[in-house]
Amino acid sequence: MVIHRIVPNLKVGDATAGHEFYVDFLGLEKAFDLGWIASFRSPDNRGAQVSLVTGDASAPEDSVMSVDVADVDDAYARAQQLGYEIVHPLTDEPWGVRRFFVRDPHGHVINIVSHPD
Repeated sequence: MVIHRIVPNLKVGDATAGHEFYVDFLGLEKAFDLGWIASFRSPDNRGAQVSLVTGDASAPEDSVMSVDVADVDDAYARAQQLGYEIVHPLTDEPWGVRRFFVRDPHGHVINIVSHPD
């Protein structure tokens, strides 16, 4: 599996607040802001990223991290083959990503995602 980046998803009460900490203090740039999720990344290292999440817009549970992969369909087939619990099925989301959620052996929900860019 080719992984482009791994992004921690921090559970927050308001994903529209506190952006100045990540931009002004840490020097990150806002990658996107959908209201329920805002993500910030390093302008020098696209792999260094963090997201603030109030609650996922379409999945039944929130994820603790997102793993951006080259081939999400292959990752989905592999997760099924290995018998891992699929929490959210492979879905083309309205905001332009293709993803699914899988539960790791410790109970953590992981967002496996592929971005069009």
